[in-house]
Amino acid sequence: QVQLVESGGGLVQPGGSLRLSCAASEWIFNIYHMGWYRQAPGKQRELVATITTAGSTNYSDSVKGRFTISRDNAKNTVYLQMSSLKPEDTAVYYCKVRARVRPTAAQLDYWGQGTQVTVSS
Repeated sequence: QVQLVESGGGLVQPGGSLRLSCAASEWIFNIYHMGWYRQAPGKQRELVATITTAGSTNYSDSVKGRFTISRDNAKNTVYLQMSSLKPEDTAVYYCKVRARVRPTAAQLDYWGQGTQVTVSS
């Protein structure tokens, strides 16, 4: 089973920075894209950022210019560098990969366990 291990969450003051990491703990045949989502209490889960194998990125309007998504293909790891954090960034952040675990397997989405990010004075 594919497992994604997230780390880097925590409590930070407004204007501060955090870097989230998500590492795949099992071999994956091919990763098609990776991304970060977040979910605040009482809210729907929303897309934050995605990155393709080639390195093309997309960001939600609310984080563009403040967050940077990156990946290390050799390590099957995706990162989210968060700067100029705002209270409205407070949420549980989840990483996701779309991948095949075998050449004949279907493309499936795999999710990390989530890591809490709290931005507060």
